[in-house]
Amino acid sequence: MSLIDRQGRSFKSLRLSLTSACNYACDYCVPDGTLLKPSANALSGQDLMRLVGLLHRVLGIKKIRLTGGEPLIAPNLDVVLQQLPQLKIDSSLTTNGQFLAAKADQLAAAGIGGINVSLDAIEPQAFLNMAKRGDLATVLAGIEAALERGLRVKMNTVPMRTKNLDQLVGLFEYCAQRGIELRFIELMRMGHLADRNAFEAEFVSEQEIVDLLSVFGPAQRQARKANSTSYSYVNAHGSFGFISNESAPFCGDCDRLRLSSDGRLYGCISSSAYSDIRDALAMEEGNALAFVQEALADALKSKQPVRFSGEQTIMQIIGG
Repeated sequence: MSLIDRQGRSFKSLRLSLTSACNYACDYCVPDGTLLKPSANALSGQDLMRLVGLLHRVLGIKKIRLTGGEPLIAPNLDVVLQQLPQLKIDSSLTTNGQFLAAKADQLAAAGIGGINVSLDAIEPQAFLNMAKRGDLATVLAGIEAALERGLRVKMNTVPMRTKNLDQLVGLFEYCAQRGIELRFIELMRMGHLADRNAFEAEFVSEQEIVDLLSVFGPAQRQARKANSTSYSYVNAHGSFGFISNESAPFCGDCDRLRLSSDGRLYGCISSSAYSDIRDALAMEEGNALAFVQEALADALKSKQPVRFSGEQTIMQIIGG
């Protein structure tokens, strides 16, 4: 059974969502300040890692990223971090940073190499306007704690025209002073922002941000690496990057696979099609591997050829 599609894509990178719950309610993620709840069928860390092990046996996964929701509030986090080093896979984690200071030692001990912190404002009130919950000072302390422990830190920011456009220059200054790459994630036509009017009212293009940061001098765009969702610009102060589905779609060589906290396998963030692979937990090894391989073949068929399109799944549940 082939696990390479007509565009030559295969799955080499896994996004593992530990929970669908989040302690924030960011404007681009949920409408009206709604707090996301954990799935009623969320798996234990032991079961989740059994599924990851099966996927790794079939695919030879090169990278794994722990996501959510917010992974640092997941009940299964401790077990996942205990077992993750056994796989000997390059591992990283995406977090809103609210509990990063408290967890930094544990993450470093588990071999988590990189931390992506989602932060959309550098001023306290603007931060609250975007996140609806949390405390900016605590997040910044978490970033410092991660840096002190030698973890690679990147920052992810979603620009929204009426929410945080005035924060982008300050965010870049903060990152540049610490050697952190700031990555701007263009707003996506997903969830409640699939509505055309809602999307267009808030969308900020890549070029507009490049122009905004030209106050720091000219920036040179770097070539995008194969299978990467992002590419970078470098100026005299530091680097900033973009994940730009609208301005520069990247689906054509995407190698990402996503496993939700309740055992659903997604081949594409833009498709609600999934395979439930929890049944593999009750199978003997050989049957479980065959079952997972068939699910992976189905997942590969759901990948978009060029850019996000079609059905809208819920990004926060399957890990961005």
